[in-house]
Amino acid sequence: MDSELGPSSIATSDLEMRPTKIRFEYEDDENPQQRADQDETLTESSNLEVEEDAAMCEPSAGEDSMVADDHTSADYYFDSYSHFGIHEEMLKDVVRTKTYQNVIYKNSFLFKDKVVLDVGAGTGILSLFCAKVGAKHVYAVECSSMAGMAQEIVKSNGFSNVITVIKGKIEEIELPVSQVDIIISEWMGYFLLYENMLNTVLYARNKWLVTDGLVLPDKASLYLTAIEDADYKEDKIEFWNSVYGFDMRCIRKQAIAEPLVDIVDSKQIVTNCQLLKTMDISKMEAGDASFTAPFKLVAERDDYIHAFVAYFDVSFTKCHKLTGFSTGPKSRSTHWKQTVLYTEDVLTICQGETVVGDMTVTQNKKNHRDLDITIKYSLNGKNCQVLRTQHYKMR
Repeated sequence: MDSELGPSSIATSDLEMRPTKIRFEYEDDENPQQRADQDETLTESSNLEVEEDAAMCEPSAGEDSMVADDHTSADYYFDSYSHFGIHEEMLKDVVRTKTYQNVIYKNSFLFKDKVVLDVGAGTGILSLFCAKVGAKHVYAVECSSMAGMAQEIVKSNGFSNVITVIKGKIEEIELPVSQVDIIISEWMGYFLLYENMLNTVLYARNKWLVTDGLVLPDKASLYLTAIEDADYKEDKIEFWNSVYGFDMRCIRKQAIAEPLVDIVDSKQIVTNCQLLKTMDISKMEAGDASFTAPFKLVAERDDYIHAFVAYFDVSFTKCHKLTGFSTGPKSRSTHWKQTVLYTEDVLTICQGETVVGDMTVTQNKKNHRDLDITIKYSLNGKNCQVLRTQHYKMR
């Protein structure tokens, strides 16, 4: 993990990091006019979206014995993907699914006669896309009971001779082949890294991917901005200060420490956006997903700041045309939405003033699918001076 940096030690070159913008024209063959006024603006470090469900299995007996207060996402993660509802939500996320489809259909030369591994295949939609453009064989690995449905779907669509569905964890199964040419997966979680599906993809890459093979998507970037959100913070956080006349501030402490996943109106954005981290999935190691990154957010108007907002982009850089999508508040909404991290203080900021600091992201030690997030930030403005460290936990 990168060494931790305080606000005063941030290098000027890091603070002024402003990614070059590239316009990504979203290609929806069924309704080309729908996106006329909603083109997504992406950075050169990320460009498309990823596919289906994550790897999952039944909880262990040890997890079942945990007391209720100790339950975390690990207790519910594996089985949550067994129900069709979560797959319906992802399949209906047109930005996500159509992007994967376009990457495969418009770059069929990458898949023709190649052996493909679909990590966390879910219903098998990505495997079906690959088979349709001429993949030699596709191994669709899914750990939830949705694997049975995927097998039926493969058979119903006439691809049983091309797609092999394997039920199990990537870390525990064996493939019938020693190497694959392509690994494709929709591994991204909220805040990009929640649920830690990325490590499963990296495990598969290290074990099976042929030298110079492809990982799709191959780039992912995390961003930070700040918003005005007085009404919602009052409703969700400050509510606990006095509930029917009773002090419930102990719950407020929990509420403000838990990031909120929601859609942010772009009109709420007060500052620029800051690139925090870019990951090259084809080269990175598992430990690289834990990091400390500096940021400098410059106010674009006089306003108040009530929260930081994180979002991500993903890219498929090996396509004949740069392809990708953003989950940012200025782009078409996805099922990932954005991640809102409320500040203890209301920051009164004037145009041109800056909030500087650093964000540290690590896997939770008790449950590797949870995230621990620490933000150190400071503002030395005309009307407001703040220096604070806040800890958040995504669970």
